[in-house]
Amino acid sequence: MTLAQMCLLVACLLPIGCAGLAKSKGFGRRRRDGGFDNHRPREWLARLDGWQARAHAAQGNSWEALPIFIAGLVVAQQHQAAQATVDLLALGFIAARLAYIALYVADQASLRSLLWAAGMAASIALFFVR
Repeated sequence: MTLAQMCLLVACLLPIGCAGLAKSKGFGRRRRDGGFDNHRPREWLARLDGWQARAHAAQGNSWEALPIFIAGLVVAQQHQAAQATVDLLALGFIAARLAYIALYVADQASLRSLLWAAGMAASIALFFVR
């Protein structure tokens, strides 16, 4: 397994991690106390606020960022691009996404947007690497 392929696995798991973070405060509590409601998870998630709501939003954005990263890796592989460059771009994407999620949860909007752009740039660069 290449480093880029490991990054792909991490990228696929990031939205799930964000979901766990969004729900983490509610696990283990009874529903009537405001804990996570697995019978109506979407309604419960819609009522979140603060850092939990931002973690849930980061989950959605992580799903949105995933297809272009996957497509970029596929195109780079089809072009038989230099593996070291592909690995570096994939690592850059993961680093940007991890920082993005942390900044989203911390409510640092401007820095978060900068990291979003960096992750997107790494994904787009995968289409052009040789």
